[in-house]
Amino acid sequence: MRLLNFTISKSAFTFLLFLVLSFSQVQAQEVRDQTIKYQNLIALVDAFYVDSVSLEKLTEDAIVKVLAELDPHSVYISKDEVKAMNEPLQGSFSGVGIQFNILRDTLMVVATIPGGPSEKAGLRASDRIIKIDNEMVAGVGMKNTDVFKKLRGDKGTKVNLVIQRKGEKELLDFLIIRDDIPIYSLDASYMLNKHVGYIKLNRFAAKTADEFLEALLKLKEQKMKDLILDLRGNGGGYMTAAINIVDQMFHKDQLIVFTDGLKSKRHDNLSTETGAFKEGRVIVLIDEGSASASEIVSGAIQDWDRGLIVGRRSFGKGLVQRQFPLSDGSMIRLTTAHYYTPTGRCIQKPYDNGLMDYRMDIFNRYKSGEMISQDSIHLADSLKYKTLVNQRLVYGGGAIMPDVFVPIDTTANFKYFNLLARKNVLYPFVLTYMDNNRNNLKTKYPDFESFNKTFVITDQMLKDLVAEGDKAGVEHTTEEYLAVKDHLKVHIKALIARDLWDGAEYYKIVNQKNEILDKALELLDNPKEYDKILK
Repeated sequence: MRLLNFTISKSAFTFLLFLVLSFSQVQAQEVRDQTIKYQNLIALVDAFYVDSVSLEKLTEDAIVKVLAELDPHSVYISKDEVKAMNEPLQGSFSGVGIQFNILRDTLMVVATIPGGPSEKAGLRASDRIIKIDNEMVAGVGMKNTDVFKKLRGDKGTKVNLVIQRKGEKELLDFLIIRDDIPIYSLDASYMLNKHVGYIKLNRFAAKTADEFLEALLKLKEQKMKDLILDLRGNGGGYMTAAINIVDQMFHKDQLIVFTDGLKSKRHDNLSTETGAFKEGRVIVLIDEGSASASEIVSGAIQDWDRGLIVGRRSFGKGLVQRQFPLSDGSMIRLTTAHYYTPTGRCIQKPYDNGLMDYRMDIFNRYKSGEMISQDSIHLADSLKYKTLVNQRLVYGGGAIMPDVFVPIDTTANFKYFNLLARKNVLYPFVLTYMDNNRNNLKTKYPDFESFNKTFVITDQMLKDLVAEGDKAGVEHTTEEYLAVKDHLKVHIKALIARDLWDGAEYYKIVNQKNEILDKALELLDNPKEYDKILK
């Protein structure tokens, strides 16, 4: 009987294998047939079409159209766009290491990157770059993209700069050797109070997990007991970075995320025993701009009842992309799988109604009232799941729903503030102010604490800003100005602090009036309320 069973099983397996191979051969033949059809089309257009055409453009347009029919995140990336797209995720590029801004058609150094080649060569904030490799760049209408092309280059190559510096009668020559310049994905890391640490991430790049761990360990040295992880506006990036960050907060062998697709079998990603923050309380801040890898982190924290999610419903991207290079240096980013949170939730929002409807989703949330009231969100019962420890109700099928909802601020009309920013009035105003006052500010405020405590944005500064806005044609009413006056003060002070120190100081100021962050701190200061929501 055993022999018979074996014979039947072997026969069945052989037949199954035959079917699989036959199906694969049919598919391969279909691919070949369609490829030949497209080759024939291109050949016919090239041979007989009435006008001259770019075959390259026709092919690229066809690729774009095909991918658009699949899903919103499968895209074609031209060879010119590939490098620019990859740099933020790879975590570095080669260049001279400055932050710059074009102010009144003059290329101004805003800051030098610490440890970078420009700092080593002696460049300073407020230096004006007059020439790059003997080519005039002042007063010639140069754009940011033009500056990038001239200052970036291969590591070890040289670039000559001619600088105009305040207090110097003669122009200064600098020879700078390009080097690798880091791109940081961690915006800020500091203690909010004696026991709560704060970390803000802007993306999930190749080095994000290392930056996160370094910040985590430094905060623990400062006696951090609880952590607030700010992922608002973080559009995602590498899945591995998200997995490694969650790993720091989980015990061994907990499922973080799994992927599954028609052509790619299920793959589970489990936590290891190396976590550096396994016990302290955690709150993750999210909003409608938190997507992809941000949702992997939020979903894992929520599903295992490891902490609370505070804010508004996230973006809703649960698709995994893989990059495929093409022969000419271009690339296709193709969706190959869905990712699922530990409870099995796929949080990808629907895209059945086309790309335009998908892109309008955030706007539609405003129209429906969801940004103001959580009661405006209606999800089907089929999307209900239970968390893995405390059996709390959570939802799939359209982003991560926060445990604690915080509505968007509707008390102020930010139209005037947004126009000042969009018309490029606000930041140049701060640059000009710093250009005229940097040395005095550094002398008067030797550290951030004294600046934060005593520096005040005066009414005269605001009058000057409004005057600059008037010159740029930014119209406003008295009510619109008064609605954003306090917000302008906070933002200008924060920008000045960033210029004097770095990004952490910027967030230390803007976070002083932040409803979502305030709610998170309130929960951590009230353990009973925190535990009540979690359990």
